[in-house]
Formats: sequence, C-alpha cells, structure tokens
Amino acid sequence: QVQLMESGGGLVQPGGSLRLSCTASGSIISINDMSWYRQAPGKERELVASISSSGSTKLADSVKGRFAISRDNAKATVYLQMNSVKPEDTAVYICYQNVAIRGVGYRDYWGQGTQVTVSS
Repeated sequence: QVQLMESGGGLVQPGGSLRLSCTASGSIISINDMSWYRQAPGKERELVASISSSGSTKLADSVKGRFAISRDNAKATVYLQMNSVKPEDTAVYICYQNVAIRGVGYRDYWGQGTQVTVSS
C-alpha cells in the first residue's frame, strides 16, 4: 500500500507565496505522473499542475506565470510553488501520484488534501 502525505498549506495574504509538498511512502518501485488538484467549496475538482516522470510539466491557465510544479524522485515528493496568490486560489489542494509497487504495478493514489486560504 502507498500513502501520500501533504504539507505546507495554511493562511496566506494576497500576493504572498506558499509551497506545498506531497511525499509518497510504501513499497514503491517507481512513480509516473505526479499532480496537484484543487477543489473550492461548491466547485468541481480541477487540475492545477502535473509533471511527468521525464519532468515535462503542465499548468492550468489560471495559474500560469504564478505557480510551478517540481519533483524529487529520490524523495518520492512533488512540490507546488505558489507565488502571487489570489483569493480565488483558496481551495483544498489534493496530491495525486501514479505509483508502481511490488507485485501490483501502477495504480492511482490520492492525498487527503491540504487547505490553502488566501485572505487579508
């Protein structure tokens, strides 16, 4: 089994910065795609950013130029650097990883989410 542990959420003022981390633990062989999603109250979950095993990244239009996604394969960790945050970035941020474990192969795993609130 694999567990994802997120950290770094909290309260931040508009224009400020925050860095989210998500680390996978378990009998991991390799990790394919890693992503961050977010879900605001009353809204559907949306993809914020993703990064492939080769390092290719994709960002939602709403965060381009402000957010960046990166990964550390040795630590099984994905990061989301959030700069110039806006009140509309307020949401629960949820980590996703496509992980291969011994005897099972690749499966999708999700974190429990970390709250990010942008407010003055």
